[in-house]
Amino acid sequence: MSPTFDGASSPADIEGSPLHAAFQQPLILGLFLPIQNGGWSISTLPRGTDWRFDYNARLTKQAEALGFDLVFGLAQWLGKNGHGGHMKYREQSLDAFIATSALAAITERILLISTVHALYGPWHPLHLAKFGATLDHISNGRWGINLVTGHVSTEWAMFGQPMIEHDERYARAAEFVGVLDTLWRSDANLTIRTAHWQLDDAFVSPRPRYRRPVLVNATGSDAGIDYAVRHSDLVFITSPAGADFDDAIGALPAHTAKIRDGAARLKRRVRTLINPTIVCRPTEREAHAYRDAIVAHADEGALDGFVGQGSRSDAKAWAKHKREQRILGGNLHLIGSPEQIVDKLIALKRAGCDGVQLTFFDFEPDLAYFGEAVLPLLVQAGLRHERTDFAHGSTSLHTTI
Repeated sequence: MSPTFDGASSPADIEGSPLHAAFQQPLILGLFLPIQNGGWSISTLPRGTDWRFDYNARLTKQAEALGFDLVFGLAQWLGKNGHGGHMKYREQSLDAFIATSALAAITERILLISTVHALYGPWHPLHLAKFGATLDHISNGRWGINLVTGHVSTEWAMFGQPMIEHDERYARAAEFVGVLDTLWRSDANLTIRTAHWQLDDAFVSPRPRYRRPVLVNATGSDAGIDYAVRHSDLVFITSPAGADFDDAIGALPAHTAKIRDGAARLKRRVRTLINPTIVCRPTEREAHAYRDAIVAHADEGALDGFVGQGSRSDAKAWAKHKREQRILGGNLHLIGSPEQIVDKLIALKRAGCDGVQLTFFDFEPDLAYFGEAVLPLLVQAGLRHERTDFAHGSTSLHTTI
């Protein structure tokens, strides 16, 4: 048989699923975990941000207590010294698949999204279907996969493979996820034939709790968007105009409309997430002073290495991001007082962003301040509300403040 993807069958459509609960929020809140040294900011300004698992486990429990809907980890393959510089930026990194999955044991409500380069090396869809079914069982339906195709030639070389052409990667990813979905939906032995994978009498158990795990991808290209609207529940987008907020807010409405309209033509509804780096202090002046201190401590060697990676990448999403914007990091920068941050989040919502995947410079205290000063204002603005969660078969009420 040939694999099929049932795009109309999403865990978001099942009342009681963790994804359905997250989708009831006017603005989905996610945390992009710093499971690599340096996080998202190429700066040597002192901070406590740490790539180690214990630190990220604390952040995840902190985010869950604040009512965040999901956490996410970056996947990368870098050589010794990472991107270089004094920091050896991102030389140390946890595997996103294993680290994010391990958080299931210490959390109860929050969604856990693991990033996997499914086309690298020896991955077979049957492996990931079985692993995903197991993680779905362990997490009570809270696990999902951010399936990425790999846009850096040196990463492909690590696995002894030539990099596949951009659009062909998405065609192969669609093939891969079609096999996953077919296995997750079947309660029988399956013989499956595709152009790149073959399975004889394959079977996966247990059945996923809500039809299948959550599916995510990150993209900005036409081929990636076409894949996303067909196969994803959450689409991780970037600003097509760079990290400056005013530039981004002008470009995002057309970009998000393209995704929304593409899904609607297929009678699907996906949600878009964008990754702002939040720099928030009690006053605008203090916030800009904090940002300026971060930028003043740029590790120029690491910055050169990070920006230089672009020459080995065919990604379309980052073309307008400027070198200096990579110091603070993130898809775009939200800088200001709590009230100003809320105004900017409202603007992102109006521009078609269904959620945000937040990063910070000094994660633990900056996330705590966000919870203390910004979240109550988001509730007042109607961007967050109380939610009913279904954990272990029971209903519990959580508030976001």
